[in-house]
Amino acid sequence: MAALEAARSLLLEAGPQAVTLKAVAGRIGRTHANLLHHFGSASGLQRALAAYMGDNICSKIAEAVVQMRGGVVTPHELANLIFDHFDREGAGALASWMLLSGNEDALDPIVEAIHKLVDEIGEEGHADTSLHELTLEMVLMALGDALLGGPLSASLGLPREAGRQIAGRKLAASFDAWQAQLKP
Repeated sequence: MAALEAARSLLLEAGPQAVTLKAVAGRIGRTHANLLHHFGSASGLQRALAAYMGDNICSKIAEAVVQMRGGVVTPHELANLIFDHFDREGAGALASWMLLSGNEDALDPIVEAIHKLVDEIGEEGHADTSLHELTLEMVLMALGDALLGGPLSASLGLPREAGRQIAGRKLAASFDAWQAQLKP
């Protein structure tokens, strides 16, 4: 756990290229060999970091969805939470780095965590295709915003928050439609 927290800190401080076995070992007072034994490789560390981050992100989103259904959190706040995890919390940078470095299977834990989350919060479990589609849309929007949102919104003359605002409106409309289905 300490190694994964150190890896996450390095990711946020210096970007994904800084997440190396040597750097993480140095952060937690261990040797490179200790981490190599535990994770097997740098790729293993990255996969473990992806799983760790995916689980943390999805548990926070699940909690926020429950709170949104109870009226405590707004759809816009949920959208901001999702976008924050991809942007400020480093999930977008980690995902893009893994894809670019050819370590695509390291993203499997994130994909699996999202799938599990959708099945858990869906009213119809895995059969809730509208929630699957909304999740795909939100994840792709948040990932795209984390990677290109700043320069693209600026070039279009839009505020930096434009992607978040669009996602918030989409979530609000979907939530309203879901609530309308619940009414007799």
